[in-house]
Amino acid sequence: MGWTMRLVMAPLFLGLTMVVTGNLEDNDSCVYEALSDTDAVLCKGLEVFYPELGNIGCMYIPDCNDYRQKITRWSQPTVKFSGALEDATYILVMVDPDAPSKSFPKARFWRHWLVTNIKGTDMKKGKIKGQELSSYQPPSPPAQSGFHRYQFFVYLQERKNISLLHKENKTRGSWKMDRFLNRFRLREPEASTQFMTQNYQDSPDFQDPGRESNKPKSRLKQ
Repeated sequence: MGWTMRLVMAPLFLGLTMVVTGNLEDNDSCVYEALSDTDAVLCKGLEVFYPELGNIGCMYIPDCNDYRQKITRWSQPTVKFSGALEDATYILVMVDPDAPSKSFPKARFWRHWLVTNIKGTDMKKGKIKGQELSSYQPPSPPAQSGFHRYQFFVYLQERKNISLLHKENKTRGSWKMDRFLNRFRLREPEASTQFMTQNYQDSPDFQDPGRESNKPKSRLKQ
């Protein structure tokens, strides 16, 4: 069993929670829940920044301020590997191992982002500039599919020509990530992290605005 498969099979446990104050103008607060120690083994040296959220590596996307909906619309995050070698070249991979759900991951690994030829100087600064083999696709877990893990890996690129096979380009789902890594002799990642989120409609506080409008209106007595 490859190291990627061992990671995705790790059980999920309740993580440590910490409360941080949100925007003071909104007089709001968000609970940033950390992943369990078991899932945190993937977190080594990589930071992932989204607007408003900051570095969300090894955390659950907070269930407040519409963050779980916003992240489905935001553009690519800033991914920073401060330990990158300036004269080296890197590959960035982002996948969802829980597609369409963790209990039935028949579309594992869903390829959300794949970039090659990233210069070490850019990787250190969080500037993901290179050749996009798969353009960024935001996290969008289906409703009622539970929490999904969104995993980021950075590999040292030793070969110049990295490409996807024709059949790999046909779909993002059911990607044989291990085969891709073996094909280009990409072994252990130089850095990695992950975060978790679920469909915003699965929040216990979610209120469908259409429900009120769909309710039958009471008739006035004549």
